[in-house]
Amino acid sequence: MTEQSKEPDQSSTTGTKPRSMGVALGHGVGAGILGMLVLTAVLVAGVPLMTGATAYTIADRSMAPALAAGALIVTQPVDVENIETGDVITYHPAVGDPAIVTHRVVGSAGDLLITKGDASAQPDPEPVGEEQVLGRLWYSVPMLGWVNAAVTGPWRVAALAAVVIAVCGYAAWILVSRSRSRR
Repeated sequence: MTEQSKEPDQSSTTGTKPRSMGVALGHGVGAGILGMLVLTAVLVAGVPLMTGATAYTIADRSMAPALAAGALIVTQPVDVENIETGDVITYHPAVGDPAIVTHRVVGSAGDLLITKGDASAQPDPEPVGEEQVLGRLWYSVPMLGWVNAAVTGPWRVAALAAVVIAVCGYAAWILVSRSRSRR
């Protein structure tokens, strides 16, 4: 006579059906992707909006290696008298010029700031006045600037709406999946 070991059926002891490894992995990957989308939206739009800061995208290599092309930078408004040598500032290269530059302060000449890109051997040709300064670097996120640049203007609203819809859709999918697995 042989002895059979009988393992209890999990569905009868816990009241739920066991999940397959694939479903659990799928939920984990989905939650990770969703978390990254939410974090991206918060870094690109939420934090700057809530703090009065402004997000920009580094478009060239003038600040490499500290700020590579494609980095997202967020700058906060600052009084010029609080800017020190070594600070990274964002400014208009000339009064009335819509272009935006982000360089490091390497010195001063009276009320003017001397700036230079980290990748450049020479300081910028024109010093920066108080009225040109937009802000001082608060934080940066490598490569996220490309996302910011891709979703500017009317696309920003559509991108944020897509993230909200994705979050709500994923939450609904989780709830439906769990309710089905309990049947």
